[in-house]
Amino acid sequence: MTGRRVRVASPEDALEIRRIVDGAMLEVGNVEARIDADDVLVATEERPTGSGETRRAIVGVIVLEPPDQPTTTAGDSSADEDDTAASARRNARDDDQGSHVHAIAVRKRARGRGVGTALLEAALEREGALTANFDVGVRPFYRSLGFEIEPLAEGRCRGRKRLEDDSVSA
Repeated sequence: MTGRRVRVASPEDALEIRRIVDGAMLEVGNVEARIDADDVLVATEERPTGSGETRRAIVGVIVLEPPDQPTTTAGDSSADEDDTAASARRNARDDDQGSHVHAIAVRKRARGRGVGTALLEAALEREGALTANFDVGVRPFYRSLGFEIEPLAEGRCRGRKRLEDDSVSA
């Protein structure tokens, strides 16, 4: 399995995204709305088909929650809403807010091969900063990626990472 890519999800990806997220027993709400808001990234890999050719298969997904966006006034068009969302993302990046990782899931057969890492790195590059709440059992994964981690409630942690953290430590 080669040729991994991470890209923004498209509406055609919704069923596969649901399958992966459901398989990980995660709840992400309205997948289509999250895709429409560009809050979902997918990792794809080339997979052989039975006919000797290859196809791109989704092997992982990350669902982001952008920082609070300003409310739009009545009469704003869809294009205005898209501009508002894009502006909120730029402002969040400038303010070091970034986005929150709502969910990250990788197909079982693709785990341990860097898919989750690729998804988080692509999200961090795009958002500028990320936060995530997670079970203590996956703490080593987030720590290995340079997240600052603090304990939350019993068995849970919160991690934070800014894009600049990599350039400072390099």
